[in-house]
Amino acid sequence: MALAGLKVIEFAGLAPGPFAGLVLADNGASVTRIDRPSGASTDVLCRGKRSIVVDSKLPSGRKLLQDMIASADVLIDPFRPGVLERLGLGPEVFLGDGKSKGLNEKLVYARIVGFPRTALSGILAMLPGTKDKPVMPLNLLADFAGGGVMCAVGILLALIERGRTGKGQVVNADMVSGTRYISSFPLIHSYIQSGLLGGPRGQNMLDGGAPFYDIYTCKDGGWMSVGCLEPQFFKIFIDLFNKSLPTDFDPLNGWRPSASTQFERDQWPQLITYLSAGFKTNTRDYWANVYNGTDACTVPVLTPKEAGDQTSHIPQFHPQVSGQSKVPVQARNAKSIIISPGAHTDDVLKDFGIDSKQVRQLTSEGVFGRRGSSKL
Repeated sequence: MALAGLKVIEFAGLAPGPFAGLVLADNGASVTRIDRPSGASTDVLCRGKRSIVVDSKLPSGRKLLQDMIASADVLIDPFRPGVLERLGLGPEVFLGDGKSKGLNEKLVYARIVGFPRTALSGILAMLPGTKDKPVMPLNLLADFAGGGVMCAVGILLALIERGRTGKGQVVNADMVSGTRYISSFPLIHSYIQSGLLGGPRGQNMLDGGAPFYDIYTCKDGGWMSVGCLEPQFFKIFIDLFNKSLPTDFDPLNGWRPSASTQFERDQWPQLITYLSAGFKTNTRDYWANVYNGTDACTVPVLTPKEAGDQTSHIPQFHPQVSGQSKVPVQARNAKSIIISPGAHTDDVLKDFGIDSKQVRQLTSEGVFGRRGSSKL
């Protein structure tokens, strides 16, 4: 696999850091999560990773971390600025400070800075919702797209650069800036005041303003997603819709849309009423069957359980790269998704070249805590 042989140290954190580590692990990197002695883990993004507990409050624990990072390729720092510096594990220790050499000048030191403040990116104000306020997009934008994905991209870029120069780098992934970057398309359209997203929220093509780019409730409470922006696709959609309605369906006293209705904005209110009432005449599965295999860009909104493939409901690595072995399906239930802190202590210590005498000394000092105690 592309990253086979790379050693990654990931300090345990929430959402963005673990996701960046997951991307690396799914591409073959050996990712070791550093857990603290207290508490159980709730991290579900640990496929293919290992865990070791290290008490960084102890001098010997900090020294062990320093030794491990000195032989690693990548470090993922999820903490507030200054936390690792106070532990004596800042980037200058490993990459050097311009005056003296570092312990590992090939290290890619990745930091995810800033809190997931989607509100500060400008994009939250553009998201659909009620007429009074936009809706929070779970934590997908800042934590994962703007944080974890951008951090993983930065790490890969730094590794490519290291291949040319032999030198490591610091990767700073700021979640607000990252969220703005992945939102370039809507933000630029807003800036130039295009028809797609240039008007008030909820009145544009892509934010629920257009009847042909929206979600509709069906008779059974299920939903259908309609996204036929192009005229040729809208024609297929509306023709099939009209043909599939009950013969006595007439919510607007004879008004009936056609392909030419699509961009007649003064008729959008009627079209919204017509589509809303029409979808409620039958079930989601009925409408899904109507549009199955067509180019109407109209599909059912699946539940998480329905969207899972035949082997696992856990999302698998993507994109697939030809010539790269497929990531094995792992973690099929909640108990196997989460790895216990310190579950791989012995294997990790062996891989990082920590000899048995040193391990016994560290164990006696409580570096691995109770949960991560080594048996070596």
